Amino acid sequence: TAHAEISAIREAARKLNTFDLSGCEIYASCEPCPMCLGAIYWARIDRVFFANTRVDAGNIGFDDSLIYEEISRPIGERKIKFKQLLREEALEAFRAWEEYENKVEY
Repeated sequence: TAHAEISAIREAARKLNTFDLSGCEIYASCEPCPMCLGAIYWARIDRVFFANTRVDAGNIGFDDSLIYEEISRPIGERKIKFKQLLREEALEAFRAWEEYENKVEY
């Protein structure tokens, strides 16, 4: 999935040769969906300009309200079932990353 905001973030990161887009702004025709909003935060964009609201989007069939509601719920109360597996094994990768000397910090 790649909405316009995601494409713009990828292109800006490529052109600026950095994932940190601090100091940048993004313009969108609508309030960003949850996926794009997450990418905006990860990219550290300073400001978002938008025209239509998420309510406006919902009124024409692009209703993200369920996603916004679900994100705020504890994992066990979400409509999609989540099950954590192999945490101890997975933590080994995190530990390796933590010890890696040449990593780029977010």
